[in-house]
Amino acid sequence: MNNQTLLSRGMIATMFAQFFSACADNALLFAILALIKTLHYPEWSKPILQMVFVLAFIISAPFVGQIADRFSKGRVMLCSNAIKLFGAFVICIGISPFLGYALVGIGAACYSPAKYGILGELTNGDNLVKANGLIEASTIAAILLGSVAGGYIADLNVFMSILMCILMFTVAMLANLFIPKLAPARTGMSWNILAMVREFIKSAKILLSHQQARITLIGTSLFWGAGITLRFLLIDWVPIALGISDNKTPTILNAVVAIGIVIGAGLAAKFVSMKQSTRCIPAGILMGIAVICFSVQSNMAISYLLLIIIGALGGYFLVPLNALLQNFGKQTIGAGSAIAVQNCGEYSGMMIMLGLYSMSVALGFSTILIGVGFGVLFSLAITSLWLWQKRK
Repeated sequence: MNNQTLLSRGMIATMFAQFFSACADNALLFAILALIKTLHYPEWSKPILQMVFVLAFIISAPFVGQIADRFSKGRVMLCSNAIKLFGAFVICIGISPFLGYALVGIGAACYSPAKYGILGELTNGDNLVKANGLIEASTIAAILLGSVAGGYIADLNVFMSILMCILMFTVAMLANLFIPKLAPARTGMSWNILAMVREFIKSAKILLSHQQARITLIGTSLFWGAGITLRFLLIDWVPIALGISDNKTPTILNAVVAIGIVIGAGLAAKFVSMKQSTRCIPAGILMGIAVICFSVQSNMAISYLLLIIIGALGGYFLVPLNALLQNFGKQTIGAGSAIAVQNCGEYSGMMIMLGLYSMSVALGFSTILIGVGFGVLFSLAITSLWLWQKRK
């Protein structure tokens, strides 16, 4: 199916499903962080919790893209949300939050290539950039609501906040049922595990051999590694810079970043075409500089402004690169397989960044120093990528 209409029934259902699934994902993270706080886990366990989630993505990467391409992607999204729901239930009944969050990570890993891969089947041409903008806007709206609701309700009752996540995963599953059952992108391939791993490696080599796809993989991996670190940086920055130790304030600051991403995603969808997609790279350099400026702030109003700028630059940087990779993947190895390779790169970047952040916290470095160092590192990395792209 290649529908010229941007807001088709399938696209609307996909946005609703993504909204509730992402809303639950973000609320659940802050609910679990509140839970491990009440259980008196050490401070360095917070990024470790996220690393458990990320590790599930990396391990499952060779398989989930091929699964997304071999079945109707709407049904893959349905099953993925069911796995997430089960992970939240495991946490709710008192089993290890790390185990439950690992299950949620497996569900999210299966969900991602189906979610992004289906966009190329529901839209085409420059509508694909617009569809990515809509999905990112839906995701960020979910982050806004989910983060704030998760932190606020966790301050009242941790158990109720996890129960709310279970309800939202259920609503996402119902929305998945309204996505048309599209034909699988690829059929007749082996289900042998070693064969799937070889196919994944082959797909990765095809993407890395193409200049723009390679730049996209590196750029989005750096972005998400930075994004996940910024989330934990905010959690630790609030009590130091603002003297506030509740669960709600960090979620509000994360929501402010999300507002900026909505703005950036909208600007990218309006002003960046598929052929101009790599022109968004300088926004990543400016994002790192903005993080440096934010890290040394203690004024609330200026901090809000800088977080909106960070989010806007991030959204403008990310959306065109995602559309470029999906389009190239659809024409070569299948969109689901391309997104799976992208996820492997992104979550490997997250694992490295989280590992460095956790180690820095364990060694006793100040949050402000970590933030400045992280911003410098990110800006230098994106600058190197930009210069390399210009030279090529």
